Amino acid sequence: MPEDLNAEIAGGLAEMANPEPQPDKLRWERLIEISEAIFLAMVAVATAWSGYQAARWDGRQAERYGTASAIRIQADEKLTVGGQQKLLDVATFNTWIQAKEQGQDGLAALYVRRFSPEFKTAFDAWIASHPFTDPDAAPGPSFMPEYVNDQIDEGNQMNDEATAIFDEGTEAREVSDDYIRTTVVLATVLFLLALSQRFRIREVRIAVLIVSGLLMVYGVGTIISFERL
Repeated sequence: MPEDLNAEIAGGLAEMANPEPQPDKLRWERLIEISEAIFLAMVAVATAWSGYQAARWDGRQAERYGTASAIRIQADEKLTVGGQQKLLDVATFNTWIQAKEQGQDGLAALYVRRFSPEFKTAFDAWIASHPFTDPDAAPGPSFMPEYVNDQIDEGNQMNDEATAIFDEGTEAREVSDDYIRTTVVLATVLFLLALSQRFRIREVRIAVLIVSGLLMVYGVGTIISFERL
């Protein structure tokens, strides 16, 4: 009789130590684990893609900024040369005025021959406007619409081009920042998925999984909406 009692007690202790798994518990745990595995796979791919795109847009930003700087340097060179040519033409014109007032027609003709072709065209148009008798005439050839300084015009066009390219670099930086912010959101999802595995309470684990899923949907949705290289 004591032996039977001892055997019964030992069997009860064994059942308490190794309780049979409950089918319902195993079912929800499997579902959650499968969901977590799917979320982890999707987040891993999305995070890798987001980081890749952020790096590419960073490279585009650097390339656009570098190109804009190179073009702006060339533009400054053309503006400098054009400004020097204009200054020379204006100075020569001023000496022509002095020679004209002093009646030194030969010296005045020499100064006219020293004008640049662009300034000479504007000078002829200015003379045709009778500037010495017409008070409404332009103050000088450089104010005439016929005056065109190719170096200055090209320099201004190149500056406009450099500004547009620089703006493209700024836009690329903004897109890269968007990808980086989304990567932070996806990293938060990874943290929550790792944290959910520490819980054994079904309601808490499901709640964490739902929050992770919502953040994942937001992150993936924003990545799809971003520009890609």
